[in-house]
Amino acid sequence: MEKMSTEEILEHLDEMFPDAHCELNHRNAFEMAVAVILSAQTTDASVNRVTPALFEKYPDAASLAEADLSDIEQTIASLGLYRNKARSIKGFARAVSEEYDGIVPSTMKELTTLPGVGRKCANVIMSECWGLPALAVDTHVSRIARRLRLAKEDDGVDDIERKLKRRVPRERWTKTHHQMIFFGRYRCHARNPECTDCPFTGFCREKTGRKKV
Repeated sequence: MEKMSTEEILEHLDEMFPDAHCELNHRNAFEMAVAVILSAQTTDASVNRVTPALFEKYPDAASLAEADLSDIEQTIASLGLYRNKARSIKGFARAVSEEYDGIVPSTMKELTTLPGVGRKCANVIMSECWGLPALAVDTHVSRIARRLRLAKEDDGVDDIERKLKRRVPRERWTKTHHQMIFFGRYRCHARNPECTDCPFTGFCREKTGRKKV
């Protein structure tokens, strides 16, 4: 098995996905936060199909907080778990409107008190809305971290986040987050990964065995 340092992994990711970025369409922090909540267990493309109509009806936290729940459900009905998500974004909007004067907060502590916002969502909001160093761990990042031996196979998302933040320079946490998502989304799929010409083939746990490191 070939050995590969974190620096080498990051260099390869830079070569493969130099322009990796957030693919959720948004114009401001409120829209970004709502889109992130809606993106749970669904694709960014699916979210982007429903948010234009949603934000046309409810352009800010105050209007979404006062919206009829059934109308929110109808507007996002093409998404999986849309009823739960409708309650989450309405509750999120109410909390932001009432507790933060309509401004999405910027700290992990504040964000994770809001309906629908867990640690992963909070990290995305912090980095995308406020430009703060953050490294969100979603299903793609979890899979890539395990396959590239940046984490153990049985590590939970909090363990993976902690290990990645320790190994990846702070100034490129957000960039690495996006690159790992692009790699997982477009090359290293959960099933049938595209391994041809992959720079990690001789190193990847998926290809060389599943022993813990």
